Amino acid sequence: MRLPRLPAVFSHALFLGGFAMTNGCAQTPIKPSIDPGRLRPSAQFTFPEATRFLDSAITSGAAPGAVLGVSLNGRWFIHGTGQIGVGVPAVPDSATEYDLASLTKVIGLTTAMMIAVDSGLIDLDAPIQRYVPAFTGPGKERVTVRMLMVHASGLPAWRPLYRETETRADALALVDTTALDTVPGTRFVYSDLGAIVLTQAVEAVLHQRIDSLLANRVFQPLDMTSTRYLPPASWLPRIAPTENDPWRGRLLRGEVHDENASRLGGVSGHAGLFSTVPDLLRFGDWLIQCSKGFSTVGTSKPAVPLPHCLWDFSHRQNIPPGSSRAIGWDTPSAGSSAGSLLSAESIWHTGFTGTAIWIDPTRDLVIVLLTNRVNPTRENNRMGPVRRGVTDAVVRELNRQAGGSLHQ
Repeated sequence: MRLPRLPAVFSHALFLGGFAMTNGCAQTPIKPSIDPGRLRPSAQFTFPEATRFLDSAITSGAAPGAVLGVSLNGRWFIHGTGQIGVGVPAVPDSATEYDLASLTKVIGLTTAMMIAVDSGLIDLDAPIQRYVPAFTGPGKERVTVRMLMVHASGLPAWRPLYRETETRADALALVDTTALDTVPGTRFVYSDLGAIVLTQAVEAVLHQRIDSLLANRVFQPLDMTSTRYLPPASWLPRIAPTENDPWRGRLLRGEVHDENASRLGGVSGHAGLFSTVPDLLRFGDWLIQCSKGFSTVGTSKPAVPLPHCLWDFSHRQNIPPGSSRAIGWDTPSAGSSAGSLLSAESIWHTGFTGTAIWIDPTRDLVIVLLTNRVNPTRENNRMGPVRRGVTDAVVRELNRQAGGSLHQ
């Protein structure tokens, strides 16, 4: 569902009414109701500190533009600032599409893995070779699905598949035969290669390529109509451009920024999804509902069953010892992009293009920040402090509004 644009006087901030959550009602719609008569700012639900901070960061060049979204108990606040891209002066808003980059790992791949685990088709502690027999080489028989999900498989972080191969099949074969560079389970190395291996596993057991799998099992049931791989040409005017890419020799707009994902046809578990702030708020609201015990949640069939394994996925695995990683997701730690005020039960993830999502179930809180900080070049590295500043500013405002009573 496309949200209507607001008059300029509203400064691209909006408030959306929440949804009722009835105990035990598995058919409660996940999406907040959208009443055009209620699309106006609410003095009781605004984030002046966060929006001022974000406006200032964008003005100073952290990214061409950004859209911030906050959901609290299903009530939504959305604020756009800057411009869609360099040379594209329109202010980004709730309809603006962003390349999610590594948010694909949690919105897409981790969710697909939850479905596979909840269905009994994948055992997190089984060797990944059970599901991807082509994953071969010394020591690889010791690599489990869980190790790959927490980035402790022993695989290196990355390699230039887009330069080393010419086809999707060749790229997958090269990933599967890439040698381990550490002993499995002993060191954290954030690995795109591991996510590509996991993509093959969920596709094998669920018998669908990950794009159609997610469309059919997640995005359509949750009415996430602006989330997909390979966005159509009709979406182009509302897609934020990313890099003027030297490899492809053109400005990327509506085409996946990640080169290895491009070699994989634009469809992979590590990168490739495009989405909007409202869709990601809806996704975060859904995970919070799942954490409260809903057995299935969706707006149409098939509904999406996840809560049986959600606890395991959202909590630290301590692999290797001391790691902050949950399964797929990360959890707050000192100096991380989660800031310093989210609860220890929160989960979060970021993306290379300048995207981020934080979910704090203790507060029924979802924060989404979408930017294209790589436009026109990835050499812009000013987004880290912006992410931390935004999350802390949102939580401080919530604490002020609640008289300091919100869970710390």
